[in-house]
Amino acid sequence: MQDDTGLHVDMTDVLPRLRRAQGQLAGVMNMIESGRDCRDVLTQLAAVSKAIDGAGFSVITSGLEQCLARGEEGAADRARLERLFHAFA
Repeated sequence: MQDDTGLHVDMTDVLPRLRRAQGQLAGVMNMIESGRDCRDVLTQLAAVSKAIDGAGFSVITSGLEQCLARGEEGAADRARLERLFHAFA
């Protein structure tokens, strides 16, 4: 995927992570609808959150690698991506 800065971000492992999170989220919704214990629901919600965070970190990491490879011309992109990274942390 190319963003508005012209960086090509590798999305190879992002979609599988998001599909996994999508399946987990569907499971959480089913748990809620069937009246499962709140502790079980919260445990699964934490897993969904972790899967989504992992996808976000993967995108940011790929972007940072691109910026570092570009050297000085990627410095502004790097700063922007670092801010995004800290938003996830």
